[in-house]
Amino acid sequence: MASNENGKVLEKKDITKLAFTSLFLQAGFNYERMQSCGFLVSQLPCLKKIYKDDKEGLAASMQDNLEFINTHPNLVGFLMGLLISMEEAHSDRSTIKGLKVALFAPLAGIGDAIFWFTILPIVAGICASMAIEGSVVGPILFFAVYAAIFFMRIFWTHLGYNLGTKAVAQITSASAVIARAATVLGCTVIGGLIASYVNIQVATEIFVNEAKTVNIQADFFDKIFPNILSVGYVFLMYYFLKEKKTSPVVLILSTFILAIVCSFLGIL
Repeated sequence: MASNENGKVLEKKDITKLAFTSLFLQAGFNYERMQSCGFLVSQLPCLKKIYKDDKEGLAASMQDNLEFINTHPNLVGFLMGLLISMEEAHSDRSTIKGLKVALFAPLAGIGDAIFWFTILPIVAGICASMAIEGSVVGPILFFAVYAAIFFMRIFWTHLGYNLGTKAVAQITSASAVIARAATVLGCTVIGGLIASYVNIQVATEIFVNEAKTVNIQADFFDKIFPNILSVGYVFLMYYFLKEKKTSPVVLILSTFILAIVCSFLGIL
């Protein structure tokens, strides 16, 4: 394969293709090496082009890419682009392996914080509310956002490839800020969702005299701390889930049973 004046053998279309082949990341997922099979398959067309006349180099690269990896599907293109740029420059194998090991976990954490815990829950909550109210815009908006996230993998892959080894300093300096911002935003959104979707109302009233009764919910809880029961119940479930390692299924069934019993007794 002939190279250009910069010694590169890959073209823009190859990196774009890499972005789409990164969809194979979860193919061959296993508990020994996680995403390694899909990680190799995704990069194989580029690797074959780089090592067209070097079977030993291709074999070494394939062997390295079959080692353990577990990262975020939406951001894996960034890592692949970075590693492919180093493969194309024929960097030292230990350096390539070291960068892969050093970056796949932070990228997984950043991706989880941004996509699974922030963007998609927020969009899903808003769009679900719109859909419940009968608006067709809700599901269309959700799929539009999801499609945008999907096609952003092209940008991430080209970014990783173009940055090359400079990406290490970029991601190291930005990861703490991104993770912190996503955490703050996620906590804010979760707080809002608790107040909006977890609704616990005490129906019990205390008889004072013939002219006066005290509604525990309206006259006590709402005046001291609105939604305190909702927040308290969420954190109670969190305690059982994280500290006591209680199964989510058990917690869900317990919530159903508790709600039915309390409703039958007129408490809630």
